[in-house]
Formats: sequence, structure tokens, C-alpha cells
Amino acid sequence: MAFSDFKTISEVLEKFRITYTVQDFVQIDNASCTPSEQFLEEFEFCTQHIDIYASEAARCETIIFPILKEVYKPYAKDYALWIKKAISYDETLNGTPDYLIATRSELGLPVVGIPLIVLVEAKKNDFDMGWGQCIAEMLAAQKINGDPDTHVYGIVSDGTNWEFGLLYGDNFTRNRIGASMHNLPQLFGAIDTVFKAGCNGQHTNTSQENSSE
Repeated sequence: MAFSDFKTISEVLEKFRITYTVQDFVQIDNASCTPSEQFLEEFEFCTQHIDIYASEAARCETIIFPILKEVYKPYAKDYALWIKKAISYDETLNGTPDYLIATRSELGLPVVGIPLIVLVEAKKNDFDMGWGQCIAEMLAAQKINGDPDTHVYGIVSDGTNWEFGLLYGDNFTRNRIGASMHNLPQLFGAIDTVFKAGCNGQHTNTSQENSSE
């Protein structure tokens, strides 16, 4: 069974006995991070001259990956960004995340370190299916890490809308509010908040506020 075989959130929750809560561990309204001028120019060019919604591949290449890569840049020294890199825990939890953030392995660039953040494209704008797949990937990352107390973060996006989740122990928390590419500073701030928490170990309890600096 692969990650993509999970079609709904409830399917994953029931199979692995994971509880589901909804709470704002990312404070979207307080999140803000200004994209670089170079990024904004490239992004504007794509939206003006390319049909960015023509296909799933178009959304990934012109929206999702450029945004993810731009936020990732300050973390590149210590963390690796993987595109379509297969990971496997067992016969059930295995497959290929669309995007994966992990620590850099001491063995070198070709080896995945500790997976911390996974991002799934919401195929056909189906966020329920997207989160079903993403939670399975987050659970695999948690088990590969070998520590159920490790916070693993997930992002699901259809390009326009971006949603955020957190797996801690046997509980999955889905952020109440998502972010949109129509407010890039807020979107960048929200993703950066997840990066800060996942990469720098600044884990925030879901009962506390967490905002981007």
C-alpha cells in the first residue's frame, strides 16, 4: 500500500488510530514575510504569461515549488528539500511525497536525513484526499524518526489555497485557517512559521500562539 492509496482523512485515522483535532497552531493573521523582488517578478511573469492552472504539473512547477523553494532558502545550509523522493517505513507506509524537508544526512546529499515536513499537492483540488495522503506521509516520517514525540508538519496545497497540519504522538491537528497565494506575505509567513517550528525545533504546543518573526 502506498501513500497515494489513502483517499480520505478518516481512512488514515481509523487504520492507525489517530485522533483528529482542529486548532490554530499557526496564527495566520499574525504571519507575514515579504517575498524578494526577484521572486515577485518571476511570479508575476508566470501568472501573466503561463496558464498556471492548466494541469497539476503546471500548478506544481509555477506556483507550489517556487513558493516552497523561496521560503526554504534560508534553511538550505542545514536542511534538504526533496522533490519526489521515495521514503519507506514498511509495506503500508511507503511512497513518494511531492515535496519533503529533512535534515541533511551526514552521509551526504543523496541520503535523506530526518524527515520533518511533507507537502502534498491536492489533486483535483480535493483536500480531503490530499490530507489523507499527507497524514500517511507524516506518520511514516514520524516512525522513520523513531520518536513519536517528534513534531512532524504537513502542508496540502492546490496552488491557490494552502493548509497546515501537525502530527504529534497519535494526534493530528489541522489548522483552522489556511493561507492563500492571493496574499503572498501572509502565505510566506505561514510557511516560514512551519519551517521555523519543524527545522529549528521551535515546537509550539497547540494551545499556544505561534507567529512568524
